[in-house]
Amino acid sequence: MDGGSVPAVFDIWLSRWSLVPDGEPIATHCSDLLPVTCRDGEPAMLKVAREDDTRWGWLLLRYWDGEGAARVLAHEGDALLIERVAGARSLARMTLDGRDDEAIRILCAAAARLHAPRPRSLPPQLLPLSRWFAPLSPVARMHGGLLARAEAVACELFDTPREPVTLHGDLHHDNVLDGAGRGWLAIDPLRLYGERGFDFANLMRNPIDRPDLARRLFARRTHLVAEAAGLERARLLRWTLAFAALSAAWIIGDGDDPADDLAVAELALAALS
Repeated sequence: MDGGSVPAVFDIWLSRWSLVPDGEPIATHCSDLLPVTCRDGEPAMLKVAREDDTRWGWLLLRYWDGEGAARVLAHEGDALLIERVAGARSLARMTLDGRDDEAIRILCAAAARLHAPRPRSLPPQLLPLSRWFAPLSPVARMHGGLLARAEAVACELFDTPREPVTLHGDLHHDNVLDGAGRGWLAIDPLRLYGERGFDFANLMRNPIDRPDLARRLFARRTHLVAEAAGLERARLLRWTLAFAALSAAWIIGDGDDPADDLAVAELALAALS
């Protein structure tokens, strides 16, 4: 790769960690990424965060220490260097190819690995799930209706907590990758702690670029996830309603259309009824 084509945001980290660019840069809404090779020849991914939530991606990856998640090779400030997870299989492709049951079971197994207790202290910087949901309340008060109903359900869930664990927080088809001999590995966690059932709600909305497919698969997935993850289906539906509403609140705050998330919230509410 032509070194002159590498964005300047990576320069300091390429020098500091003796990295060689090994692919094209990738820009997402919250970070800049670059495939690299380390001094010892290990392929890695360099990630430079642009948003506060993304800056904490290292925290749980380091806590999980490669058990069900990508290993942290280095971290400083906004920059994170992790092992490059580059197996050929894709969970999103499985779903698009009609193998959604297989993809969902893999995601549930991946979540179980992340939720398992570790023989070390929890990071003190973890955020309680109730705090993560704070943006829902003002939007629910303003818009009422489905959002207000979902906020009431979220409050009920927080009033009756169950099975607190470290949460990935953004578990979906593109955040669990094929690690080949290391199994399926999670990337891009948030820094949340709370009821484990929350982590499965996001599965009902993905792949995010195919909301029509997610809606068609919704009913089957609720039964499959409840079985595979050992969850009470009604409580899973409550978390799905609450999380879809939270996502809608974020989208409303950005001035965009929350129709896809509201549709998932409607499906969850209808199933509960």
